[in-house]
Amino acid sequence: MRILATLLIALALAGPIHTATLHAATLRPITTLAAPVVRLADLFDGLMADGTVVLGPGPAPGGRIVVEAAQLAAIARQFGVDWRPVGQERAVLERPGRLLPREDVLAALRTALVGVGAPGDGDLDLPGYAAPLVPAEATVKTEVEQMDYDATTGRFVAMLSVAAEGMLTQRQRVAGTMHEMAEVPVPLRRLAPGTVLRAGDIHTARVRLATLRGEVARGAEQVVGMALRRTVLPGQALALADLSRPMAVAKGARVTMQLVAGGLSLTGHGQALESGALGDRIQVLNPASRAVLEVEVVGPDRVRVTAGSAPIMLAGAQRSQPFTQAIPR
Repeated sequence: MRILATLLIALALAGPIHTATLHAATLRPITTLAAPVVRLADLFDGLMADGTVVLGPGPAPGGRIVVEAAQLAAIARQFGVDWRPVGQERAVLERPGRLLPREDVLAALRTALVGVGAPGDGDLDLPGYAAPLVPAEATVKTEVEQMDYDATTGRFVAMLSVAAEGMLTQRQRVAGTMHEMAEVPVPLRRLAPGTVLRAGDIHTARVRLATLRGEVARGAEQVVGMALRRTVLPGQALALADLSRPMAVAKGARVTMQLVAGGLSLTGHGQALESGALGDRIQVLNPASRAVLEVEVVGPDRVRVTAGSAPIMLAGAQRSQPFTQAIPR
């Protein structure tokens, strides 16, 4: 009994015993933080003390903090944690992060640009843009605080604000260009000169208006049935100057000439002195009369002579009827 009383007196003189000292804590060497702050329980397991005590701010999203042995020992003493280093222990605190999706930035910029008069369907170009890191678990709010836009060049400079719970608001200067777009027919594959375009040869694509040179076709109706003057590449806008109506008559070809007058349709044969497409007016030589006539191309190797038209010139003194067959109408 005397020994027990002596022990109790000694404990009373030593002062109160912290409950955490009754159980040894263990160090957590690596911890993934789920909050923007560091708590006591992020460093030690097996605590009897309040592990929710906040020790300080955590790292930025995607960052880490390394707590060395000396600092760990000081924290343990301050909060009554029964832990002491036995070597060069350390604790690594990591906070997961994710890159702010580019789509979020583009959406915020597009809204702001439309508000200052930019085209709503333009193509945004952000050269050198680096997305900021944001908390992996947080909902992020992306806004444009300031927008300077040049409608002539499409260039802009914006101040982007990125805010999320558990993160200081980040502000980022963003510069780029809003390109006005146009929908035009373009080839699906490489096409050679002389190709007569069909509907299956083209499709509609969105291209930057600034890349178009000269007058280009804006609709399929302008290109289908037209012949190419030069080689075109897939996805290349079709210049109107590179399109022509396909030749129905080749220079030097034997053609059938037709004259409709009154109740008669007269036909004969001649030689084309020029190439021509449907609807073109070309010169044809009538071998029988040696007369040169101006005619209209009405089909493959077929031309029509206008009633009452006179020969442009005579190739020789011989004269004869220019047509060899009369067909009653």
